[in-house]
Amino acid sequence: MTQSELRKAGTVPESSDTHIEVSDLTMAYGSFVIQRDLNFKVKRGDVFVIMGGSGCGKSTLLKIMIGLKAPAAGRVVFNGESFWEAPASQQEQLKRNFGTLVQAGALWSGMTLSENIALPLQQYTQLAPAVIQEICSYKLSLVGLAGFEDFYPSEISGGMKKRAGLARAMALDPEILFFDEPSAGLDPISSKLLDDLIVELKESLGTTIVVVTHELASIFAIANNSVFLDPKTKTQLATGDPKILRDSDPNFDVRNFLSRGTLHEDVNA
Repeated sequence: MTQSELRKAGTVPESSDTHIEVSDLTMAYGSFVIQRDLNFKVKRGDVFVIMGGSGCGKSTLLKIMIGLKAPAAGRVVFNGESFWEAPASQQEQLKRNFGTLVQAGALWSGMTLSENIALPLQQYTQLAPAVIQEICSYKLSLVGLAGFEDFYPSEISGGMKKRAGLARAMALDPEILFFDEPSAGLDPISSKLLDDLIVELKESLGTTIVVVTHELASIFAIANNSVFLDPKTKTQLATGDPKILRDSDPNFDVRNFLSRGTLHEDVNA
């Protein structure tokens, strides 16, 4: 049974279990520290946003979480297992539980949408071609692209490419989906449609979703949990529901960021 099916059966706690835990994490390029002392938890089924101003290290943190860059210090734990302390073979096994959507969608231009989605299935499974084709069609239908199996990336819009990239990220039924700036380059309507799709996937499949974004409209539309990275202090300033952080976090910089810079700090307070 999948994690979603186990939760529906009542054998996996719905809200109390921690899916990802980041502990005492430091990110650096050589001797240049990007962020230090990061500590936060992502519960199973969260839509968790990594947010903060430009240059704070949002995408670098995502790279560390998906296994593309090693941390300078600290741990990233999935289901109780420390990724960067595991042997390479176990790291590869853990990665099979990840689905990743990068900014550009990263579709192969010379392949149809169905062929793009088939790639991870061909690489990691022994399924028959007919079964793989059926799965590809199903994944495309989940993102609103039923009937587009034989289209090439050049024949569809930017928003459709993002959705096709999401379909490929879901090919292996991952426990966790990671998105890097999913709304980048999209018009407001396409961006909202993608936000709606993320929420729908979370609600229907119970997938844990981690998103890097600075788009406030998207943050408030999709997220129930977050971490706020600060480029000045080079550490996190807050973690929690973005709406609550906006309205009541004790740190002015957090509230001001989430209020579009409209607040005025009381220097006499």
